[in-house]
Amino acid sequence: MSTAERLTSLVGALRAHGVRIGTGETVDAAQAVEALGLTDRERLREGLAATLLHGTAQRRVFDPVFDLYFPRGVGAPDTRPADREDLRERLARALAANDETLMTRLAAEAVDGFGGYGNSPSSDGWSSYQTLDRLRPQTLLARVRDEVRGRQQGSSGFTDRLLEDEIRRRIEAFRALVAAEARRRVAERRDRDAIARRAVAPMTDRVDFLFAGKDRLAELRRTVQPLARKLATRLAARRRRAARGSIDLRRTLRGSLSTGGVPMKPVLRRRRPVRPELVLLCDVSGSVSGFSDFTMLLVQALHDQFSKVRVFAFVNRLDEVTGLLRHGAADPEGLGARIRAEATLTGWHGSSDYGVALGEFASRYGSALSPRTTVFVLGDARTNMSDPNLSAVREITERALRVHWLNPEARAQWGTGDSAAYEYAELVDMHECRNVRQLSALVGRLLPV
Repeated sequence: MSTAERLTSLVGALRAHGVRIGTGETVDAAQAVEALGLTDRERLREGLAATLLHGTAQRRVFDPVFDLYFPRGVGAPDTRPADREDLRERLARALAANDETLMTRLAAEAVDGFGGYGNSPSSDGWSSYQTLDRLRPQTLLARVRDEVRGRQQGSSGFTDRLLEDEIRRRIEAFRALVAAEARRRVAERRDRDAIARRAVAPMTDRVDFLFAGKDRLAELRRTVQPLARKLATRLAARRRRAARGSIDLRRTLRGSLSTGGVPMKPVLRRRRPVRPELVLLCDVSGSVSGFSDFTMLLVQALHDQFSKVRVFAFVNRLDEVTGLLRHGAADPEGLGARIRAEATLTGWHGSSDYGVALGEFASRYGSALSPRTTVFVLGDARTNMSDPNLSAVREITERALRVHWLNPEARAQWGTGDSAAYEYAELVDMHECRNVRQLSALVGRLLPV
């Protein structure tokens, strides 16, 4: 593969992950490759990152994709690695010295020695899990700590804790090097483009809410305020355009008498700007809770765009949590736990029951709805085989201006098992909303002005 092919393939893989790269950035990247050369790989990495990326958050995708298309070498090292204990000893010394160059070489050596599997002479594949399971670098913590402590004079319990945290960070960095090396070798034997699509973690705004771990959910929470500012600007622009109103034909024709019947200056019917009301009904059970928590935080950040916002959470019982959301804005990470601890959300069992929750909202909180109210239901519509209570949904749709249902499950899963998605979709507008990208598009399009 030529250098030009590697660069264009790199750009294509980054675009597939949602990184916006235009022709200008690609030309700049080609000029950077020509100027920097291929000798210093890390300098080339930084040069391409500077020309192709628009923020540090995109490095999570860029770095592993760069490793695939601009690898350190092709295939395995020529020499076989030493035995396991010798490699662990050298790794301990590299960790103690924080020698990143040596750790990179040891990662390649470890994958070569312990990561191969299959029956062919040079192995059919490479596994970072198998490599790390055999090498077990996490068990070197005490050895590395003692070696580093021996080089330092004096220590305390506090400094020991800081030292252990730093050693854990170095071990995690080595584990990442092993994963990158195994991924590179698989790519050498298989389709690089397929590996880049499937084996590289997606951008934060493309992570499925239902499959996001704690680390990715924390990243998502950090995007709430920037996303809210962007959406607020978009809503304000929509509101300004909507306030212009439609053409007042009678006044326009009357004004055209002074220009010989030519309507030179159309007269518009001015709309009185009235901020809408918003109601959220949020399923906070199980894996759906991450999606609901994020959406609640986003709406809370957008509260200035509405005259009134009320938020209700439920599992199989429903309770209003508007006050908890407002006062918990400073601690978004603990929002879900606080809601589940302080609100009454469950009855005699802990499984979600949409029928009971929606019926309780219609009967207890029907006064929250008016012809100015837009309702958003957040949840996967899985009823655990209970009654979906469609009559309650009809009552809500009759009282509210609009009702939208945001479903974090893939559309292909709707109607399977205990999902009542298609039954609810006959009464309300149901939208697939699996990640931040889809959510921001839906919020910008569906929120009233």
